[in-house]
Amino acid sequence: MRQLGGCAVAWMTCAVLGWAAATVEAAQPLGPPRVPDAVRLEADISYADSDHPRQRLDLLLPRKPASDKPLPVVAFIHGGAWLGGDKRGGWGNVTSYVVSGQYAGVSIGYRLSQDAKWPAQIHDCKAAVRWLRGNAKKYNLDPERIGVWGASAGGHLVAMLGTSGDVKDLEGTLGKHADLSSRVQCVVDYFGPSDFLTIGKYPSKLAHDAADSPEAKLIGGAIAERQDAARNASPVTFATKDDPPFLILHGDKDDVVPYNQSERMDEALKKAGASSVLVKVEGAGHGFGGEEINRRVRQFFDKHLRGVEATISDAPIAAPPRPGSRPDRPAAERP
Repeated sequence: MRQLGGCAVAWMTCAVLGWAAATVEAAQPLGPPRVPDAVRLEADISYADSDHPRQRLDLLLPRKPASDKPLPVVAFIHGGAWLGGDKRGGWGNVTSYVVSGQYAGVSIGYRLSQDAKWPAQIHDCKAAVRWLRGNAKKYNLDPERIGVWGASAGGHLVAMLGTSGDVKDLEGTLGKHADLSSRVQCVVDYFGPSDFLTIGKYPSKLAHDAADSPEAKLIGGAIAERQDAARNASPVTFATKDDPPFLILHGDKDDVVPYNQSERMDEALKKAGASSVLVKVEGAGHGFGGEEINRRVRQFFDKHLRGVEATISDAPIAAPPRPGSRPDRPAAERP
């Protein structure tokens, strides 16, 4: 993983049925991932009081916090078509925030679609958020400053966290802290599916409406046959005025999750009266990186979790060449 502007950035290199585990997340390492000496890791914490290996989170804390005040939290949720991926891959995304001493970082695992069908995945993510609140004093976390960030399937799940904080049927009863809120204070969504009922209507190398699509495996059947479940799994369904601020980034050449999915999420939020900033990453497919992207994400979290005044630009960002590609070749020809 190379360093860009103080943030760990990697190009998406692995996929499950064409869906990568994350966008700025590296391919799963051959050995145990490492964290900087400035970071204290508490790994594989059960947030659901279960034995399931996927119902775990990794907590990353600064060894030298910037102050003794409770830390805001940036929580990352991995992608992988709800079929794969690993929470350890999210460490690189949150590490730079933790190293600064200004944040705590979390990477959340969840049951995959071969383990359990929807809404098990959002029940898991909400239980993880409630665990953070329930253990805020123990780890000196600020329970009222939790931001979430995810890519692809993880982008879908963070968008669901953002829009369904007031939806009782999606809360679940997992863990010891079911009485606490699962609401989050801001959302960074990288190219997450937002509307299952329309995702198959736009160009993609995946047949999203097929009976064996990732969406079908998540909700237990083809979208056309499970429309109520598809609607229930779509973040756009639950957009309301009191949703937290969203920052949405999506490549306009994404041939896996159509760019229209982020347009629909942005439109639903704005129509409801919530705050949303949609940034088009020009020339990018299903995965991207770069200093300007990192800068806006950091600016967004600093604004909504630390109170740093900023205006988040919605100006398009040109995707930088992928590492190892020749900049004189057209983007469509780059590997």
